Amino acid sequence: MHDELMAQAQAWLTEDPDPETRTELARLIDARDHAELAARFGGTLQFGTAGLRGELGAGPLRMNRSVVIRAAAGLSAYLKKQGHDNGLVVIGYDARHKSHDFAQDTAAVMTGAGLRAAVLPRPLPTPVLAFAIRHLGAVAGVEVTASHNPPRDNGYKVYLGDGSQIVPPADIDIAAEIAAVPSLTTVRRPTEGWDTLDDSVLDAYLARTDAVLSEDSPRTARTVYTAMHGVGKDVLLAAFARAGFPEPVLVAEQAEPDPEFPTVAFPNPEEPGAMDLAFATARAGATAPDLIIANDPDADRCAVAVADGPDWRMLRGDEVGALLAAHLVRRGATGTFAESIVSSSLLGRIAEKAGLPHVETLTGFKWIARAEGLRYGYEEALGYCVDPDGVRDKDGITAALLITELASQLKEEGRTLLDLLDDLAVEHGLHATDQLSVRVEDLSLIAAAMRRLREQPPTQLAGLPITRTDDLTKGTAELPPTDGLRYTLDGARVIVRPSGTEPKLKCYLEVVIPVGSHQGLPTARAKATALLESIKRDLSTAAGI
Repeated sequence: MHDELMAQAQAWLTEDPDPETRTELARLIDARDHAELAARFGGTLQFGTAGLRGELGAGPLRMNRSVVIRAAAGLSAYLKKQGHDNGLVVIGYDARHKSHDFAQDTAAVMTGAGLRAAVLPRPLPTPVLAFAIRHLGAVAGVEVTASHNPPRDNGYKVYLGDGSQIVPPADIDIAAEIAAVPSLTTVRRPTEGWDTLDDSVLDAYLARTDAVLSEDSPRTARTVYTAMHGVGKDVLLAAFARAGFPEPVLVAEQAEPDPEFPTVAFPNPEEPGAMDLAFATARAGATAPDLIIANDPDADRCAVAVADGPDWRMLRGDEVGALLAAHLVRRGATGTFAESIVSSSLLGRIAEKAGLPHVETLTGFKWIARAEGLRYGYEEALGYCVDPDGVRDKDGITAALLITELASQLKEEGRTLLDLLDDLAVEHGLHATDQLSVRVEDLSLIAAAMRRLREQPPTQLAGLPITRTDDLTKGTAELPPTDGLRYTLDGARVIVRPSGTEPKLKCYLEVVIPVGSHQGLPTARAKATALLESIKRDLSTAAGI
């Protein structure tokens, strides 16, 4: 067993084009560190609907140049089998460790395979890449990013020519082509022949951002902005300047790209503590801002915080999703409003009242973007698509513009985003959402929790009987199969699923409390909070987590 492991590692070392990972692997081989080698060579990173994502390092179970070259070779073979012999592949990348190297390797492999490749000029937000695919008529796009994962991770996200992320069976077909690459020595990688794009694509994207706003809307809301050590700052500032909003006050410590993300435990606005510096910046200003905007490191997500009495609080993704929907309805938007099944049912109520089509999809923008006649899509994990004809994916820049326009409009009326949320609760019922999210080191714990819930299903949560259980692995009339469980209760809903991008079990909770008037809101909120806490407790017990 050990001999086989050492032989595998030695063969990988021979092909590895990266001096850093070669040194790392040689050290493990010399030390005969069988445990660590087994952790690197006990399989391969699985190429799925999120592409690839994993920790940086040597070996097939890590993100590295060898793995990326194989992925690019598989993708190019797939594209050629689809008849795209001379098609254009656009490549974008963020500011994480190795992102630029992975982008260059991808461009070289595409060029060597006879495709045309074009690389964005520098680290830019993921939505710029999603835009560029449609704008340039590309047959595919690759974004090198691990979004809001920890510093040691990187990833590889694949889009097809419609500008949306891959879904089955494309991922399975590409994975098969990757597996068929016999050796890196068979992959042609010229040192030139691809284009590095200039700023004209970025300029076209920025020109498009203007279109998400109403021509005559007020532009008075003042913002504090954090890029969370990512690539959003320059593009967001340019978009805000074009729109005529007051220049955002930057969270200085997090404004510039830094792959170490030194001020946060996880570079995700949803994680505890990630917004602390933004709150401090908002409190320190001579003039209080109207809202705080945060992007995640690749700027496809947008977080919003508002003043709530003397302090600041983050709005939930579902709250921002409802606010943007209400704003678009008020502006006379037409077309389909779409959301993932784990997002709030409030969107359906808003769409129904406005006489607009409403669609629920599986989790992820790869599914939301495919909704027929899409006008607006969102998911609770801070992802919003407000300009589907330009960016067929979540876009943290245009979402920031639209929520700031709404805040400006409300400000002119002497109101705030919280006032509008209150109105929506009175009109449609208080939709309160929460999440129970468990991060694990051992992935088998997630499988065990899902198995336990299937074998010993709960019959009630928080004293509310479960009226219906859907095992989503079987699929439904509207949804393809996915690993998840959905519980319908009287006045509540719970969905449990393993995360597709992180070692987490995620449980999404929603309770709906009817509200007769604004005076009834405090009581309804207290009731909702107590119910959500009780559901969380009972669900933890049922899942054994």
